[in-house]
Amino acid sequence: MSDKEFTKEQEQIARFAKALGHPVRVAILQMLAARTCCYHGDMSEVLPVAKSTLSQHLNELKDAGLIQGEVNPPSVKYCIDRRNWAVVRELLGGFVEDIAETQQCCE
Repeated sequence: MSDKEFTKEQEQIARFAKALGHPVRVAILQMLAARTCCYHGDMSEVLPVAKSTLSQHLNELKDAGLIQGEVNPPSVKYCIDRRNWAVVRELLGGFVEDIAETQQCCE
């Protein structure tokens, strides 16, 4: 690997972090995670954002693989993508642990 290439793991961590980088997306994930089954309905009735804005955030989460969803008007269904969340937990957990264990020089 040259100095100008990133590992697959680095790219995945960055992609997940980008998807988590907005409070609306965090709120969507928290709302979906609190449910025992997929969400059916209009999330703009629950979250304080316009439908068009919400749609953009849902697409970002879906593109990152953090949620699964189907839009068949008038029906909408979204849920956490459990397989990818296992990857997120492993990657981000390891990333945070690695930094926490190595950064002791500034204490």
